[in-house]
Amino acid sequence: MEYVTDRLIEQVTQEIVGEIARINPSCLLINHALIKAQTKDYVRETQTSLILQPIINKLIAELGSPENIGIRLEQILSYLRGKSPPETGYAAGNILNLLHQAGVNLTGCDFSNLTVWQAYLQGVNLHQVNFADSDLSHCVFTETLGNILSVAFSPDGKLLATCDTDCNVRLWSVQTGQLLLICQGHTHWVRSVAFSPDGQIIASGGADCTVRLWDAKTGECIRIHQDCTDEIHAVAFSPDGRFVASGSADNTIRLWDVLGGNCCKILTGHTDWVRSVAFSPDGQVIASGSVDSTVRLWDVKTGECLHICIGHSGWVRSVIFSLDRETFISGSSDKTIKFWDINTGECVQTYTGHTGGVFSVALSVNGQVLASGGGDKTIKFWDVNTGRIIKTLYGQTDQIFAIAFNCDGQTLATISQNQVVRLWNWQTDRCFRTLHGHTDWALPVSFNPQGNILASGSSDRTVKLWDVTTGEIIKNLSGHTDRVFSVAFSSDGELLASTGADRTVRLWDIKSGKCFLNLQGHQDWIKVVVFSPDDSLRDSFASRTLASCCYDRTIRLWDIQTGECLKILTGHTDAIYGIAYRPVDVSSNNCDRQILASCSPDKTAKLWDLQTGECIRTFVGHLNRVFDIAFSRDGKTLATASTDRTVKLWDVETGECLRTFPEEGDTNTGHNNWVYSVTFCGNDNILASASADQTVRLWDILTGKCLKICTGHTHQLYAVTSTSDGQILATGSQDQTVRLWDVLTGKCLKTLIAPRLYEGMNITRSKGLTQAQIMTLKALGAIECRG
Repeated sequence: MEYVTDRLIEQVTQEIVGEIARINPSCLLINHALIKAQTKDYVRETQTSLILQPIINKLIAELGSPENIGIRLEQILSYLRGKSPPETGYAAGNILNLLHQAGVNLTGCDFSNLTVWQAYLQGVNLHQVNFADSDLSHCVFTETLGNILSVAFSPDGKLLATCDTDCNVRLWSVQTGQLLLICQGHTHWVRSVAFSPDGQIIASGGADCTVRLWDAKTGECIRIHQDCTDEIHAVAFSPDGRFVASGSADNTIRLWDVLGGNCCKILTGHTDWVRSVAFSPDGQVIASGSVDSTVRLWDVKTGECLHICIGHSGWVRSVIFSLDRETFISGSSDKTIKFWDINTGECVQTYTGHTGGVFSVALSVNGQVLASGGGDKTIKFWDVNTGRIIKTLYGQTDQIFAIAFNCDGQTLATISQNQVVRLWNWQTDRCFRTLHGHTDWALPVSFNPQGNILASGSSDRTVKLWDVTTGEIIKNLSGHTDRVFSVAFSSDGELLASTGADRTVRLWDIKSGKCFLNLQGHQDWIKVVVFSPDDSLRDSFASRTLASCCYDRTIRLWDIQTGECLKILTGHTDAIYGIAYRPVDVSSNNCDRQILASCSPDKTAKLWDLQTGECIRTFVGHLNRVFDIAFSRDGKTLATASTDRTVKLWDVETGECLRTFPEEGDTNTGHNNWVYSVTFCGNDNILASASADQTVRLWDILTGKCLKICTGHTHQLYAVTSTSDGQILATGSQDQTVRLWDVLTGKCLKTLIAPRLYEGMNITRSKGLTQAQIMTLKALGAIECRG
């Protein structure tokens, strides 16, 4: 085999450097694929290291540089262009793979009128590349995945369904990894997905409070169940396919008739969100796991609660039934897995070993192996008979959000919170297919004090600095190892802080673009970072601080000169989504002590005295998660934004709720989806709110009336901020754009968009792509020209 590989490398090299006129169908460059794009990951990686790279090394020795390799390969492409498929074969695909492996800039390369077969293009920058009239069969591209939330195999094991924060359900070929269908219709995150027992229907549950049924062959929506009062966290089919059970944030389980479309029963009793549901193998019992730390068993016919299973000390995130019809299994945020007796509701066994919460559990097809994944970034396999750990898969770069076994008994699908789906042969510990996402599901934005520079964060792990006047990118700040959730300027505009999923806070010098400090200590995603107000107005230690809040339920105060963590504030009972310093107003008495405000999914906002670290006030009134918080410039008023679709205004001194936007009874001007972000603008007489309904709304603080609705974004809005004079707004959206708005007129002044991965890539009349793939490529910047 080694001899054959060496001969292949030598002959392909000579074909490339030889006379172009000798390139013909008998050449190995044409009749052999040097790598197989759709093969198992570890096979392709071996082909790359043993074939592609040695050819590159020999070509550099022959031609002198990667640039010269690029020139030579482009000459071969020109010679082959327009010839029949038998005459071009795998040559164009091989050349594309070689160019990428050699590090050649592919911008503007021409692959038109060619058979571009077996090109592996996940994560490859293809700006302005021309694939017009080309055959792209068996090529692999990057997908537009948001944060993936659930995964399910079809009963025959041939299909994989995923759902995500991009509001879609996607259907994939397990064998090739090809995207087959995109089911569109949900208006918010899709949290759960399940196949019917016959594989003909897919059920999905979303944060838009609907359960949807899809035709697995066409992707068409068959039915929408929309009587739910809050977001859906889980869906499951009954074994006979007649019913779908859904678990909701309204603390209920609903049973839906698949054929009739009506809600048959509502099961009540949980005191917090229902995160998981499952039917017993005989379809007579439903198990539900909840944020209230309990598992409940329900009689499907009567709706009666049979048992309340108490024993977990954290959220119950996953429940499944064993095949013995005697036990069921739960995974919890308390880091344990428990086995329960169906007949008595008593815990009969507890598995320990995870060092983080257990987010998902799954049984192998024979019921002998249990897999679990969670917050410690590991996947563990347990022998159900002995309770012992068979093996642990390490090396994951993020938390394992969901797992599922395929019916072949060997394949395990895992979902991690970095937009990655992996398919494993769990018996050999090998990942054989990886699906990468490339969608900005959050674009944080921040103006510098002068208002001439805008910073934005991205899921591509960079921070971009934009010239507000020209709309051009000034600098790309690289260093984060995961998506960026928050950016903030210092009061003098000379420093920038950024943070995100890599659990670090980075401080950047704006002039040089260099990171000079990396703050570490948080144990989970860091959601927001803010600088303390102008330090020239006081001499307290707080004037030298930076504050950060995290999913680990803490706020940390940092010394920006030494990097030391000065204080850790605790008190929220859930993750902390937003923080804001109270502005300093030397004309009032609010500069006596420094105050920080925070908000959380625990439905509250809090005020903290930074000298003592004590919580001095809690604001209660929202009905759901509080996503963002902002002070007025005089520091007397606080605004909060919530997933209950409202914005509230609070008196800082008394804690009184001054106003709710929209006002009670106003069904016309309020947001119709989650409100993610809020900021004061104008002369502090206007409040701006950004929502998942794709709009920015401007509210009159005195009257409570909606002044303007700003439209133009094509996806959810996650962030809104204003210039220091309050006259211009910036919004960040999942449509991968930043927009600038005039507060007075509500008009969009400018749209800022960084080049996407496939920006300007021409796929006009390209062959070999599914309609779902074409939609994905266009979302990443590809174009189809008319005519």
